[in-house]
Amino acid sequence: MTYEEGDSAFYAPDEPLAALASLVTAATVRIHRPAHGYDHHGPDSFLGSGFFVAPNWVLTCAHVALTGERQGEVCQVDVVFADPGGGGVRSVSGTLTAVLPEGESGPPAPGRRVPPPDLALIRLDSPTEHPCAYLAERVSKRFDGGKVIWAGWTEVDGELELVVSARGHDLGMVGSQIRLGDDVLTEGMSGGPVVDPRRGQVIGVIKSRTVGGSGGTAVGTEALRTLPGPPGLLRDEAHDTYQAVCHAHDRYHRDRHHHPGPEDSWTDVQTRLEKSAGRVLGPAQRAELLGLLAELPPPVSTAGLLDLIGRAEGRRGGRGPQPVPAPRSWRDGLGELRETHGGPADLELVLRYCMSAVAAERPYTTQDTPRAEDELWQWVRELARDRLTRSFRGELRQLWAESRERTDREQRRTEPVYGERPRPGERAGVLLELEPRGWELDTYDWRVGVAHFNGEVDAIGDGTGTALRDLTGALAGPLTEAFRQCDEPDEPAVLQVALAQAELGLDVERWSLVPGGPPLGVQRPVVVRCLDPEAPDGGTDEQARWDHLHTVGMRTEDVDCQDGDWVPVEVEERLRSLSHETVPLLCHYAQRPEAETAEGFARLTRTGYRVLLLRRSPGTGPEALCADLHRRAARVVTEARTASQLPGKIHELRKGVWDKRTEAYWSDRVALFYDDPRHPLPGPGLLLNAP
Repeated sequence: MTYEEGDSAFYAPDEPLAALASLVTAATVRIHRPAHGYDHHGPDSFLGSGFFVAPNWVLTCAHVALTGERQGEVCQVDVVFADPGGGGVRSVSGTLTAVLPEGESGPPAPGRRVPPPDLALIRLDSPTEHPCAYLAERVSKRFDGGKVIWAGWTEVDGELELVVSARGHDLGMVGSQIRLGDDVLTEGMSGGPVVDPRRGQVIGVIKSRTVGGSGGTAVGTEALRTLPGPPGLLRDEAHDTYQAVCHAHDRYHRDRHHHPGPEDSWTDVQTRLEKSAGRVLGPAQRAELLGLLAELPPPVSTAGLLDLIGRAEGRRGGRGPQPVPAPRSWRDGLGELRETHGGPADLELVLRYCMSAVAAERPYTTQDTPRAEDELWQWVRELARDRLTRSFRGELRQLWAESRERTDREQRRTEPVYGERPRPGERAGVLLELEPRGWELDTYDWRVGVAHFNGEVDAIGDGTGTALRDLTGALAGPLTEAFRQCDEPDEPAVLQVALAQAELGLDVERWSLVPGGPPLGVQRPVVVRCLDPEAPDGGTDEQARWDHLHTVGMRTEDVDCQDGDWVPVEVEERLRSLSHETVPLLCHYAQRPEAETAEGFARLTRTGYRVLLLRRSPGTGPEALCADLHRRAARVVTEARTASQLPGKIHELRKGVWDKRTEAYWSDRVALFYDDPRHPLPGPGLLLNAP
């Protein structure tokens, strides 16, 4: 092992930083191609570094793990590490289980870098005793040039050595990556841990090095939150790799603290480091709480967790701007609480959060769930008894009593006690604005945000001058994050696509964010809105039309088609006279409509129509098929009863087309224009509500 020293000796043996460095090295591993025959895992088979994050789980870089040995769809590696029992070096085979970004499936081509976050999880193929590193619950974005420790394996004079550096500094962020400087990162260290020595927590994974200079980049460990989860409600903890790893990590450190050995644990070292940190919970209390939370089933969804955090912090009118990536687990939520001042109000916030976790709806329950709830309550009660007022302790007892009134604890999904799930009509949705650059054909500026029911929009990402052919690649990350913040397992959030009127035919619902994956319109309801709508004239009551469609009923009206032939949309006086239950159907709306077709749409918006069906003409095939479209569209609109059900109805039809159900084929290329007048679009450049 090699220590890279700073201005003075590395650390005195009795300093907590020396103990921290020892913990880091014990958890750091090297990754090799699988051994065959007479192979001692030397430099020839060495792929890179990694570290244990939970029992039998190794975190590393995707570009390291993907160069393992492939056996069909499975990628195998060997994980080599120091035997904690002092028996020398151990080697255990492992299987690549999860990769970020999603879709990376093989070794990167020569000269190509795996894009961020470039992370991978390896599961050991047999149970093995080993130490685990401690992951920060939240990685601060406010880097200040403070020191960091990093570790990794590299080749030195033909031999593999573990190098630990204490000279590095964080230098801020480049996109989603931490910049590292002031010491040299050498080849083979990719996948090694980056540690904050002030709190004794792993904050990043080494990704790249600067060639010919010092430093490089690391990926913040919070990027693990972007691991894809399974569709629908979780069946059990193992159903979601992210939740399984988080829970195993927190149980390990709680158990390690409860049963100390002859050497320091991460909690012991953190306690010595954090004596003046000022947080409301000390490291031992934090390890205990995270271990208790890990015994509960995870949150049903990120959306529900965000709402729960907002309510715990007293923000009942809305969630407010959220971190990116958004929290998914109970440990993530704890890390997002504003409890850094250490006062009674901060402790009350933490304990309210705990009580929300006790009473939260569950994706599943086990026979141990009631016991886990009771143990967490006992911990909350004991802590409040020593440090908080009688009045607040009474509030906690009331919350506990209310949670015990539930009789549905064994159901797969319980009814929320504190209203974590928003009321109907209050669900957040995702807004994608695509603004064409008039001087550059098929090129767009774009913005992605989370649109709340109160009209506020939180920015997730944006871009300028993106070619149409590159849009899905550029939008994949921001849209996936926005969906994670809004989706429920049984109710995907609506995607609102705001387009210029001349671009309303752009079939965004047919785009796939993952090559070969289902289109957006199959995954969720997708509706279109207009960036530059014609303003309603003085004689129009658009709100009355909107309210009628959402409370009374609907029927379709064919406004540009007669016997399969195109006809111009009627004059505004005639449109204004149609009943408020009318949903216009435009059969001949091309992807880029001609002037008269575009003017017909403008007449509809000027006369107050904010719910329309647009059939994007496919350009081929007999127009006589319009008759079937008229019949089936009229039936679907009638069955939906109110306009709020139409996005879901169109979504079901798109899933039917994807599943090759011929009765749904008529709806192919039918778009729903759904433009809520109560919530106007924020406008160009105004999607700025960011953390």
